[in-house]
Amino acid sequence: MSAIAPPVAATLEAESGARAIGVERLGVTEYVDAWRAMQAFTGSRDRATPDAIWLTEHPPVYTLGLAGRREHVREPADIPVLKVDRGGQVTYHGPGQTVAYVLVDLARRRLGVRALVRAIEGAVIELLAGYDVRAYGRADRPGVYIERGGREAKIAALGLKIRNGCSYHGVALNRDMDLTPFTRIDPCGFAGLEVAQLRDLAPQATREDVESRFAAALATSIDRASREARLARTS
Repeated sequence: MSAIAPPVAATLEAESGARAIGVERLGVTEYVDAWRAMQAFTGSRDRATPDAIWLTEHPPVYTLGLAGRREHVREPADIPVLKVDRGGQVTYHGPGQTVAYVLVDLARRRLGVRALVRAIEGAVIELLAGYDVRAYGRADRPGVYIERGGREAKIAALGLKIRNGCSYHGVALNRDMDLTPFTRIDPCGFAGLEVAQLRDLAPQATREDVESRFAAALATSIDRASREARLARTS
């Protein structure tokens, strides 16, 4: 694992027979450092390597996914733009956004990509429900949305890379941040898509509390999806 990672902060036990999911709080990391560390972790893991969730924040950066088109970054100003290997279009990362990288062996857990995406979305929805925020996913596009003033707004963006049957990249939840940089792009490739953040809906949500709840919700949701997949294969 990259030197950016501190000692494991917590371990969440799996219920499905898969190994426990390790949770690491990385603090603030440069995007490229975290990205390269994910690639290295995924490239070196074997079937005995425990799954992991990495929680972090990044300095300001725009990232373009594999299908990303540069024209969706309309006015980057002084914010760097990186082409990366996750799925999806363009998004913004910055201070006050909680990023959860999901490093899961899908083959071992018998999960398909769609099932993992739905599990991640479900974890975000569960997390927000704990703050009395109603959120939902959409069948036609990944991510998590809320309704605000009668308009839809995206509160969490999701993009994954699958390599050798294992996932990396993950989900970014807008927690307590400057949303202005989103106005300079077409978020996730959709012109005019509004974005939201948790601070405006639940001001009491601290970084520490969000990270703890988020890690637990992700581990529970992924394990539930894995258990359901195993039952489906044996029924």
